[in-house]
Order: sequence, then structure tokens, then C-alpha cells
Amino acid sequence: MPVLVVGSLGLDTLTTPFGQVKEVLGGTTSYFALAASMYTDVQVVAVVGTDFPEEYRRVLDGRRIDLQGIQVREGKTFRWSGEYRFDMNLAQTLDTQLNVFADFHPRLPEEYRSTRYVFLANIHPALQLEVVSQVHRPKLVVMDSMNFWIEHSKASLTEVMRRSDVVLLNDAEVRQFAETPNLISGARHILSLGPRAVVVKKGEHGALLVSKEDGVFVAPAYPQEEVRDPTGAGDSFAGGVIGYLASRDDVSPQAMRRAIIHGCAVASFTVEDFSVRRLERLSSSEVRERYTLFRNLTQFTDEELGVGISQPPTPKS
Repeated sequence: MPVLVVGSLGLDTLTTPFGQVKEVLGGTTSYFALAASMYTDVQVVAVVGTDFPEEYRRVLDGRRIDLQGIQVREGKTFRWSGEYRFDMNLAQTLDTQLNVFADFHPRLPEEYRSTRYVFLANIHPALQLEVVSQVHRPKLVVMDSMNFWIEHSKASLTEVMRRSDVVLLNDAEVRQFAETPNLISGARHILSLGPRAVVVKKGEHGALLVSKEDGVFVAPAYPQEEVRDPTGAGDSFAGGVIGYLASRDDVSPQAMRRAIIHGCAVASFTVEDFSVRRLERLSSSEVRERYTLFRNLTQFTDEELGVGISQPPTPKS
């Protein structure tokens, strides 16, 4: 089954302790689409200016990605500039130029409207609601957001959550939205609004799945030795999760658990190079191998668990 993604497509300039790049391919849809295309066909809805490089369009067009939903508007493409220091979990935004994205309203091609798997990437909640109103009876709607929308558009964001099946946020955003320091309590508060599951992104500490059907599932992070650029890791994670589910056309609790591991696996490749470069050269065999490594991180037998545990002494009468 194909996947529909609606979000931003842009040009990034950034600096990390490991180098600097200028006007490379960025935006939520580029990372998501390249990750999800490892599993299934992807339909992209976004907007770019007339200055969007043709070479970047070819990067996307060379995969299982349908680009007919991309609007080309007179003007400049969305641009973001940022910096990471040695705490690679924190990005400092230096400059944001919305350009043609400032007036973006998603228009879904007719053939996209019946797509069963939908990802609402991190854009204004009002635009996410516009997308929801255009799709016909989707099987799974997954939404992402950020602290800015929680602070400035919480009512609209809450409505998006009510109309979504899965909410995808990082740990700080869950706490901010639910106004609680406890992640599990925060996730359950979001579940009370209507979604069937909440996925909490925890960066270098993995991910947490909290669902109505299956309780709590904790996915580890890959023990990464090389992190050059964490930009887009969250969107790549989402691409791996939803791409896997759509490829199996299965949203059962067991499939959700496997999907979370696939998401972690794909995202672990993204951070190994700048922009989408690692995703461009990523192979399905590499993903399968890393999925197996993830599984082995927490796999053990009952006998192994019991080693070193002695029975308590019998109380004397």
C-alpha cells in the first residue's frame, strides 16, 4: 500500500562539529519519503520555489516517490539554517525563511485522496486539518508536531490529535502538551483524546510506544558511534514506521512493535552523514541487517536472565 506525506520541502544550511553544508536537500518530506520508499511507494505533497534545484528533484524521483503533488510557485524555496554543537540533541536555529511555504495550502491530487496510510508531517495544525478533510477513509493517520504549535496553536493541534490514529512527538513535547513531567501519564492523556497510540521519540535513548491495545513497548536506540548530522532523524524514523506498516497493510499491535524497530533502524543510518546523503545510498540489505542487530540488543533467554539470581534463604522457624 502507498503512503501519503504532506509537509515541507526545502534547502538546509547547517554546521555541526563534523563539518558544514550549504543549501542541501532538507524538509520533512524529503527525509520521510526517502526512508518510507525503502518499503513502499510514497506520494509527496509540498511546495517549492522556482529556484529548487533539479538535481534534488532527481534524488527523490529516482526512488519509489510520486512527485505530482509538489506545487512549484514563483519565488524562493523554504530555507532553514542551524547549528549543532557537541550536544547533538539540540539544534540552534540561526535563520528560517518561509518564502513560498508561507502561503502553502495542500492540494491533494485526486488519486492521492484514497490513500490508506497518511503522514501529517510537522506543519501548522490548520494545514494538517486541511489534509484530513481531503482524504477518504484512511486506514491509518499519523501526525507529528513541535513545541511551537503546542504553545501557539494548541486548540487546533488537539483537534488534529482527535482525528489521528497515532501521535508522534518527542519526550519534551509530550510533557509540554500534557503538562506533566511523567511521559507515561502524558502519553495516556493524549490517548484520552482519541488516538489509538502515541509514539514518543527519545533521540539517542530510542522510542516509546504507548497504545490502548498493547500497553507500553520500549525500543532501544542503536549504539551509534558516528553522528554527523541528526537533522531529519525523526522524519526518517516516521518513514520507517509508516513505510513498514503500509508495506504489510497491517496495523496490529505486533506490527506496530516491529514498525518501531524499523523506524529506529532507518533513523540510525540518517545521522551518519549530512542531509539525506546516507538515505540516498541506503540498501534494503543494510536495513535488514540493522533490524536484526536491534532485535539482538534486547534478546535473552529465561536461563540467561536467571544466572546469578539465588533463591532467598528459607526463614528459620
